[in-house]
Amino acid sequence: MLTTSPSDTTVTALVADTTAAPSLHNAQPWQFRYDRSAHIITLRADFARTMTEADPSTRELHVGCGAALLNLRVSAAHYGLAAVTALLPAPADQALLAEARLEPLAGSANLPVTELYPAIRDRHTCRFPFAERPIPPELRSLFSDAAHAEHADFRFVDSLHLDTVLRLISDAANCDRMDPARDAEQRFWTRHTKTDAPVDGVPDYAFGPGDASDGSTTRDYAGTTPLPGRVRVRFERRPQLGLLSTEGDRPLDWLRAGQALERVLLSATSKGVSASFATQPLEWPDLRWTLRDPVLGTGHPQMIVRMGYGPVGPHTPRRPLRQVLVIEP
Repeated sequence: MLTTSPSDTTVTALVADTTAAPSLHNAQPWQFRYDRSAHIITLRADFARTMTEADPSTRELHVGCGAALLNLRVSAAHYGLAAVTALLPAPADQALLAEARLEPLAGSANLPVTELYPAIRDRHTCRFPFAERPIPPELRSLFSDAAHAEHADFRFVDSLHLDTVLRLISDAANCDRMDPARDAEQRFWTRHTKTDAPVDGVPDYAFGPGDASDGSTTRDYAGTTPLPGRVRVRFERRPQLGLLSTEGDRPLDWLRAGQALERVLLSATSKGVSASFATQPLEWPDLRWTLRDPVLGTGHPQMIVRMGYGPVGPHTPRRPLRQVLVIEP
């Protein structure tokens, strides 16, 4: 047990690292509160930032908050602390997602997590083409192990199932374009940096190029509105896609999926592997279940991750800490 509370400077640094996590449309749907006397950081969902069209169940909101929670654990270990976490500690309070009690870090059990710390600031979503270079088996196993450590499953889509997954991504993207409400919701969360000074959302410089073959797995944040000066290039012919799944499909599982996702992403970043997401078919219930591998897939799909060797993605904005963190006596 801690005898003195970590300084406000340390707590602020922890939460700054925490908010580097990815979230749907970079909405950053979280709020943090630190209780000095109890040494507890509380994570609450900011439901005002829910995507009511793409994510009415708040599944992806929970995944994003889970990713933030993994960052908190990694950052705490870096500062010599253990963030002892309880998920959904008050079921009647749906916004209360987790409580993390800060304790002294003991032993070497957290060493693998601590080693991921530099990747927190280096990890950025990359919506650019990757090289036609396979990710080696030892790294694929590393990413799978990272997910298993967080009670989730991560496996790369095999060649037999890849065409099905690519078709589902394309079908979902077409459904998105033909749905005025979803198109409007996505446009609400895009930022044009010539006129905006964004603290959230996806800025135009992070859209990436258009796909000359119209077969990219990456979400096109330009949507139905052409972006002047945007180039079109060819993306990888056979993308390397990883499917993250969980045994259950409730808020607890979604939070675990988010922690597993971020642990996979930080592990990939530390090994020079870039990543982006293909969440579109996960947002259409009729398509989501078809994602499961017909032979091996028994869990609930939570995320599709495109991985490969390519440029480091650009930094995207984050909300000021004064908007997301309250420190109490």
